Amino acid sequence: MYKLEYHSLQSTGRLYYLTKLGVRQIPSPQNIQIISIGGLPEVRAGDELGPLIIEAARRQSTPIENSDVLLVTQKVVSKAEGQVLNLSDVTPSPLALQIASEHQRDPRHTEVILRESKRIVRMDRGVIIAETQHGFTCANAGVDASNVPGTETVSLLPKHPDVSAQRIKTHILDTLSIEVAVIISDTFGRPWREGAVNIAIGVAGLNPLQDYRGQEDPYGYPLRTTTIAVADELAAAGELVMGKVDRVPAALIKGYHYPKGHGDIKSLVRTPERDLFR
Repeated sequence: MYKLEYHSLQSTGRLYYLTKLGVRQIPSPQNIQIISIGGLPEVRAGDELGPLIIEAARRQSTPIENSDVLLVTQKVVSKAEGQVLNLSDVTPSPLALQIASEHQRDPRHTEVILRESKRIVRMDRGVIIAETQHGFTCANAGVDASNVPGTETVSLLPKHPDVSAQRIKTHILDTLSIEVAVIISDTFGRPWREGAVNIAIGVAGLNPLQDYRGQEDPYGYPLRTTTIAVADELAAAGELVMGKVDRVPAALIKGYHYPKGHGDIKSLVRTPERDLFR
């Protein structure tokens, strides 16, 4: 189990700062813990993740509590929901065979990517960037061979990640009588930057965006466009303790005052009308 603690640098005493609009009090410090949840058994199709995660958290003496944020990796959700495919069962289409030949790829893997895609955004140097049926733009439409058993097996993204998150949240509410936020996370690359980060692909119990428009900064400047992707920031923070090879499929974030609500992941997907690169 890994545990990270973040403490604000502000004093616990009352501090104030001066703005052109007068004197304002500095907010109280916020202490945040990020705790890995390990020890889950190998997840199989039909497994209920809620009970498995509740028991794993209890067993390591970090029980899920009211107002926690629970992060769950896409991979275990896909396994539980049967979103795992054996490539030996896939017959490539003529288009998949053509693409695979031109880009040195497995035609069966390419066929699965095409099936999971709404559109192909770019193909170059053996890489396929696609828009999924959910509206996510990512490598291989989220089709991934890592962290699944077998050399011929790939996982697909959950069909309805918000529903997946809500299912876990509801089970925790029914079992523990507490309200939590649940985020389903996956690892995506980022345009114009090296390295990948965890982002949210499904949410329940929180608004994934924190809207600061209409507020003023400490100097009285009105914020007109600032909207923070809180769900993505939480997903990225959880990756610090989950990792990619440690068999840690979930994490708890305690102490963060997230924007509660009934948001959905669509609010994080930029529409074509607002996309400057289409």
